[in-house]
Amino acid sequence: MAYEKILYDVADTGVATITLDDPDTRNALGGQTLGELIAAFGAARDDDEVRCVVLASSHEKVFSAGGDLAGFTADVPLVQRHLGTEAFPRLFRLIGELGKPTLCAANGHVLAGALGLALACDLIVAKEGAGFGTPEIDVGLFPFMIMALIYRNVPRKRTNEILLLGERMTAREACEAGFVNKVVPAEGFEPAVAEWAGRLAAKSPLMMRLGKDAMFRSQDMPFLDALEYLRHNLTLALSTDDAAEGVKAFFEKREPEWRNR
Repeated sequence: MAYEKILYDVADTGVATITLDDPDTRNALGGQTLGELIAAFGAARDDDEVRCVVLASSHEKVFSAGGDLAGFTADVPLVQRHLGTEAFPRLFRLIGELGKPTLCAANGHVLAGALGLALACDLIVAKEGAGFGTPEIDVGLFPFMIMALIYRNVPRKRTNEILLLGERMTAREACEAGFVNKVVPAEGFEPAVAEWAGRLAAKSPLMMRLGKDAMFRSQDMPFLDALEYLRHNLTLALSTDDAAEGVKAFFEKREPEWRNR
């Protein structure tokens, strides 16, 4: 697929990088951009050489300003507006079911729908100076599409504050609230992203797939159902060659050689 709003690259390390690249709109998540993101994540999912996906931005100060407000408020029939937002849940589900670890490199402001996109990723590394927020309420809208993701990452009362007041948080505040895993000064941002991506790509791809599926599916299960489901996953994991190789390498004090089976 020829991309116009994003860049897609796969390194020899097995790290695929999907870069938002529409600076004129501050990487607004319009229909074309969302479609290209879905295509790129699908390509990463289907490529056996890809072991980790990094989601980044080419804009110097903005990761993404969120959904395309002009497109969402265009004078079109209601059914077309409804169908036009289908890409958001489709993309969030695709990332959750990708079977490969995902890392959001938040180099700048992450706002509105883009916050949901970042939270759909497994990990978020933020550059010092980035801002996070849901300003929809200030323009007469509400962050409906990303509420479920925020509530799954942040305590309820803190989420209510974020949604209802629409205030922007600094990267440090977002880290304290649970949005972000790590905040890094500008000079160390790219090395920090590369270091984590490399570590993720070095793990057993088979175990990552099993683990990622279990993480995504068990989060909304009743507790006892989750325990039984995860016990079955443990049994399956213990039957793999990679589990045997990992334990053997540990005792032999060497790096494992994954067989992906």
